[in-house]
Amino acid sequence: MHALIVDDSRTTRTIIAQFLKALGYETSEAPDGAAALQKLQRLSVPDIAFVDWNMPEMTGIELVRNVRRDACYDGMQIVMVTSENEIANVAAALDAGANEYLMKPFTKEALEEKIALLSLA
Repeated sequence: MHALIVDDSRTTRTIIAQFLKALGYETSEAPDGAAALQKLQRLSVPDIAFVDWNMPEMTGIELVRNVRRDACYDGMQIVMVTSENEIANVAAALDAGANEYLMKPFTKEALEEKIALLSLA
């Protein structure tokens, strides 16, 4: 299984990568949505992407919308990872094409739960 981690915080990317590697995932990372799109063009389609909401260059919502326009990524699960906890933000992420929503700060168990909900455990 392969996961793409998109977050402008190196610390957050490292934490998510460590959690995922402990679950047997290979990981790739990008610091923003624009870099993630470039990386996706070079990678085979990841099984799952963890995408931060607020990033420079291209926000997480913009990345999700761009990815969902391309049918080759239909099978990729997307988890929006953010501190934006208002119901309207959750709805916006899901409307854009995210499959799940994970609130910061989060635990390894919360991340595992989201993966299980997406049947990728």
